[in-house]
Amino acid sequence: MATTLRARPAALNLTETAHARIADLMARAPADAIGVKLSTPKRGCSGLAYSVDYVTEAKPFDERIDTPGGTLFVDGGSILYLIGSTMDWVEDDFTAGFVFQNPNAKGACGCGESFTV
Repeated sequence: MATTLRARPAALNLTETAHARIADLMARAPADAIGVKLSTPKRGCSGLAYSVDYVTEAKPFDERIDTPGGTLFVDGGSILYLIGSTMDWVEDDFTAGFVFQNPNAKGACGCGESFTV
């Protein structure tokens, strides 16, 4: 009896504007960058924050998401906080940045800089 493996769903969903922003970042990336990495360092009043930085090497437990404009790595230690989230890029007259709809977040600080799970 053969077993058929179904495709694993993406740990993180990206909007079209997030894809476009990653492509823009990679177009201006340092020569040694292999992608951008999303992590959730301890920061802010609620405990965790979202951070996106260039990355020069993939770590063994990082989740790799290939996008049309480049590779997004998700920190292996952060992935459990982000499963099922949607990553978007939003620009308006006052601010521009990645915005996350995270079903795992139980609360956020008033300024929106950090969250708790």
